[in-house]
Amino acid sequence: MANNDDLRVLIVEDDPMTAEAHADFARRVPGFVVAGTCLSGHDALEKFEALAVAGAPVDIVLLDMNLTDSHGIDVAQRMNAKGYGADIIAITAVRHLQVIRSAISSGVTQYLIKPFTFTIFREKLENQRDFRLNLDGAGSLATQASVDNALSALRSVSSGRLPKGLIEETLTAISGVVRDADSAVSATEVATTLDLSRVTVRRYLEHLVKTKQAVKQPRHGTPGRPEYEYRWV
Repeated sequence: MANNDDLRVLIVEDDPMTAEAHADFARRVPGFVVAGTCLSGHDALEKFEALAVAGAPVDIVLLDMNLTDSHGIDVAQRMNAKGYGADIIAITAVRHLQVIRSAISSGVTQYLIKPFTFTIFREKLENQRDFRLNLDGAGSLATQASVDNALSALRSVSSGRLPKGLIEETLTAISGVVRDADSAVSATEVATTLDLSRVTVRRYLEHLVKTKQAVKQPRHGTPGRPEYEYRWV
């Protein structure tokens, strides 16, 4: 359930399936809500303006660079010209250095290259939130420390690699079971659902706990050795 502190995310991506995938990722990150998805630059600019006029401005825009009707750089420039204070993260397969430089010059604060894992996606959103909090907490005049802390938040990037022996596809499948379950699930229950070994599943579940995507607690009422159950955050 959304609250007033959640950051509102607008997704701009011309491929409907990719747009929905990005929206699903955003919904999975605590503290963020999806304000809308747009499949073109024209629709994005209209939605961006309409939300601001309605008193629900967008905080973060996830912007593809190659749109069917316009270039992401042009959309970024026009959004920033509105002065609504939205941060823009480029999400694109474009790797050309000149495009990256132009995007940054247009006000893009982070650049996420496709394909990417949920872990990296989540990190980008959380870095952006830390950036905003550091600047917003400085009042009307920033201090050197607040500026340094804000910029440092954007530079905080992990390797994004899974621990040795873990596979991204398996992690995605196990994450889906835990996320979609009506209540906390055990390693045995997940293993049965996916036809995997309990030992294998438990390694992935512990990784989810370590990366703060799931929480773990003892399951009460089970005989013998205590069994743990996992719940999506």
